[in-house]
Amino acid sequence: MYAIRKADLKQFTPDAASVCRIEDGSTNSYLKNDRAIEDFLKEIEPNYNSAVAKLRSGEIDHECIYAIAGFVANLIVCTPGGMRIGVNPIKKVTEEMGRRMDAAGLLPKAPDSIGGESLTEMLNTGEAILNVDPRFPQAFSIAAIRQHAVTFGNFGWEILINPFKNSPFFTSDYPVAIEKPEGIQVINRIVPLAPDLVVKICPDRAIEPAIADPEFSNFKYVRRVLDHHEVEELNRLIVRSAETTVFFKEQYKWVRKFVKDNAAYRIEPVSYQIPFGKGGTILVSTQEIREFPE
Repeated sequence: MYAIRKADLKQFTPDAASVCRIEDGSTNSYLKNDRAIEDFLKEIEPNYNSAVAKLRSGEIDHECIYAIAGFVANLIVCTPGGMRIGVNPIKKVTEEMGRRMDAAGLLPKAPDSIGGESLTEMLNTGEAILNVDPRFPQAFSIAAIRQHAVTFGNFGWEILINPFKNSPFFTSDYPVAIEKPEGIQVINRIVPLAPDLVVKICPDRAIEPAIADPEFSNFKYVRRVLDHHEVEELNRLIVRSAETTVFFKEQYKWVRKFVKDNAAYRIEPVSYQIPFGKGGTILVSTQEIREFPE
């Protein structure tokens, strides 16, 4: 396995444990069972290889859908990139509640020694920053991770085959690239499963997570063999969505330049405020691939 860091383009040849293992990375003390994610992964990891083989052959069954959907849910919830992105909705809600409490006169101003400003003023100028422990929103997601997997398994999937041996798919430390179709308010998730295989999960806004069918009755899929341009576009999204490090199977000459051209990006959480009712606000959170300041 080869790896390249986006920050300095340094290349190295790690083993899986040295780049994919974080000591106590899945331990979450906000949960009653702080290793609850392990029970879930016992249902997923043993079936991964067979699930990938079934996607290749088109012999897709319930076990295959659940293994891949669960794998994607775990990446979103438990990887460092997923945890960073997951902080933003909680942070924005906390800031909005602070502003509302401030407007209602429920919060004192800061001491004169540090400016005597209100919380709202300090938030606006950046003098006050609300920090959220990434493991707090992660705990909610772990508690509901089976439901996340069931929801993914009821969406539409595109199973995308890469026939080009000299242009394999990349993967990364956050291998959940995103694609935002024009005019649609949801994001597709693009997950490389093998050098020749990507699954694209396309949400259906009619599927309510709370009532998604565990038998995957709404599941539908198409299988496509990609042309070279489509492979290149997917690899571009995979590199741009990576958190810090890109992984690849073969040391081709074009790899370093390709990563360099797309290294200055990553997924950023974005929240929008929409006025609602009499003085209310709806917070809408999404994700976008944006250029990341050096």
